[in-house]
Amino acid sequence: MITQESVLVQLIRLIERIPSPPPPPRRRRGRPIVYSEKLFLKALVIMIVRRLHKVGELLAVLDEPTPEMSMVRQLLREEGRFPCRRTFQRRLKALPERLPEQIGCLGRHLVEMLKPWESRGRAVALDSTTLRAKGGVWHKKDKEAGKVPHTAIDTEADWTKSGWHGWVYGWKLHLAITVCGVWIPLAARLTPANTADNSVAPYLIEQLPQDARFVLGDIHYNAPNVREACRHHSTEGERFLVTTKRGAYPHTDDGVEVRRIFHKLRSMANENFNEHFKAIFELHGQVPTRGLINTARFALGAVLVYQLALLYRHERKMEINRGLKPFLRAA
Repeated sequence: MITQESVLVQLIRLIERIPSPPPPPRRRRGRPIVYSEKLFLKALVIMIVRRLHKVGELLAVLDEPTPEMSMVRQLLREEGRFPCRRTFQRRLKALPERLPEQIGCLGRHLVEMLKPWESRGRAVALDSTTLRAKGGVWHKKDKEAGKVPHTAIDTEADWTKSGWHGWVYGWKLHLAITVCGVWIPLAARLTPANTADNSVAPYLIEQLPQDARFVLGDIHYNAPNVREACRHHSTEGERFLVTTKRGAYPHTDDGVEVRRIFHKLRSMANENFNEHFKAIFELHGQVPTRGLINTARFALGAVLVYQLALLYRHERKMEINRGLKPFLRAA
């Protein structure tokens, strides 16, 4: 008998209290929406925490006759109804489209709650980290010929060259995080690995809190569309993009020392958070899913669970960034 609610149950309950983005425009045609989006966010939390990557696996765990799963099933009911298998499949498939807005909404809420910039500069770091696709790689010569050598290849992924990891076949997780004592993910998107960083950056900047004054990035973000996004999504033009400067080294202009300081801050935040995040969710190897939709649901779901863990630990006055891996493993 469970005398106290498990961490998993408490994280699911937390979903009921977090702010939500505005609902999508009402559809004129199609199946009417019976269950709220938050019900399927709860299901996603269960999948991420318990490392379940298919709807069948989720439903099999929910069917277990344990006191904890009985409580979880009750939390997945609305007006006395429990979604059928097909409803879970359909709604979880549609969820990745809405997750970036939910992550942005919760990120802004966390900034209000944790006040990370109270004693520090209001800076945000943009970056992308590569995730290796599940299965084999699709070599360029085979891809150009339209030939798939074996069925294990995820044909929706693509190639990129990382300065740290070399050539990677897979995905990019694009992130915006706070540059301060606690790393808070403020925005996230997942794309095939060949997507340019600067093409995704405006969507990340759109989700930032208005208090964010400095947006830090590497040379890939030194682009007119990123600067325009910083101007457009700020009050009175008070948001500055600081990136590495193009051209031969060493740079000798007046701003070089300032950029060097910002570059160090950005690198420390990004590199530490990326390794921290990948260690928690076991992303140093291949992702456990195939296809853009399933991988986006997994990767963005992991970002959402990370945010929930920060909020949970803050409310209980626990250390925020430390011990998250054993905390989630024990949930």
